[in-house]
Amino acid sequence: MTTHVRLADFTTLRIGGLADKLVEVSTEDDLITAVRDADAAGEPVLLLSGGSNVVIGDDGFRGTVVKIETRGIRVDAGMCSGAMVHIAAGEDWDAVVQRAIAEEWSGLESMSGIPGLTGSTPVQNVGAYGHEVAETIASVRVWDRVDNAVRTMFAADCGFSYRNSRFKADPARYVVLDVTFQLPLGDLSAPVGYAELARVLDVEPGSRAPMTDVREAVLGLRRSKGMVLDPDDHDTWSAGSFFTNPILDTPADVPAGAPQWPQPDGRVKTSAAWLIEHAGVSKGFTIGSAAVSTKHTLALTNRGNATAKELLSLAAHVRTQVHQAFAITLTNEPVLVNCTL
Repeated sequence: MTTHVRLADFTTLRIGGLADKLVEVSTEDDLITAVRDADAAGEPVLLLSGGSNVVIGDDGFRGTVVKIETRGIRVDAGMCSGAMVHIAAGEDWDAVVQRAIAEEWSGLESMSGIPGLTGSTPVQNVGAYGHEVAETIASVRVWDRVDNAVRTMFAADCGFSYRNSRFKADPARYVVLDVTFQLPLGDLSAPVGYAELARVLDVEPGSRAPMTDVREAVLGLRRSKGMVLDPDDHDTWSAGSFFTNPILDTPADVPAGAPQWPQPDGRVKTSAAWLIEHAGVSKGFTIGSAAVSTKHTLALTNRGNATAKELLSLAAHVRTQVHQAFAITLTNEPVLVNCTL
């Protein structure tokens, strides 16, 4: 355990004040013990994974930060059921995707290049380019902080929806220990449903492509938008997409000219990036040392020494401009810790 730790060093935004205590855990037992001991002492707990989807306030965190570094991958493979892949929460997500492609486990390739650790993927229901992890998760093992027990929650009980889950809705209760994915076997991708990706691959939407090609195409698209981490590129000093794409009640609620994607429940999703750009917020717009990415308006970035206050002032400006232009309120995607928007 270390004390008075600078949390900016553990986030992709490189923003965040000091933590009272930080405990790095490399085994499941140590993870459970660290959380259980802090809970018993009445101390606030912050679970820190890859730090890629969080904004930590300038005053840091008064309590115990548990840095998750558990490792381990176990595979049960069969031609009928595909590969059942059990992955510890602390495994690097993109390394998991790379292994899946190498082992010919299909279904994760469109989520190449997403930073962070595997245990965070069901919390946020991580997704990209037409797919999300809810499509392939079979179960999630968790430490239940209320019942003081390890539980296995099958996919149907996880409450998955767009960038949401039961775990995100009740963050003080569940600690993800490991995630089990059920992945078809083969060298072809899941159906390519995202038009931009299909164009790059030169395939028809809904068709399949070699997983290696999909990965390279996705990484190329993400790099062009500053969404692949690069310490020398300030456009990647971000928390990824800062706002989720709004889901509106009817097609009539979508602004004229904006993209729209029908949802299974009859609602319609539109593009937050389109709304931001057409509300007059340009790439590179700056408040202090925080700026809209020069590559993609959905990313809010740290140009070198930004504070959380500056970043959130920028986010508030973007949200205000969109609301004034379209009467749509954007929702932040990153978790805000000891700060508000």
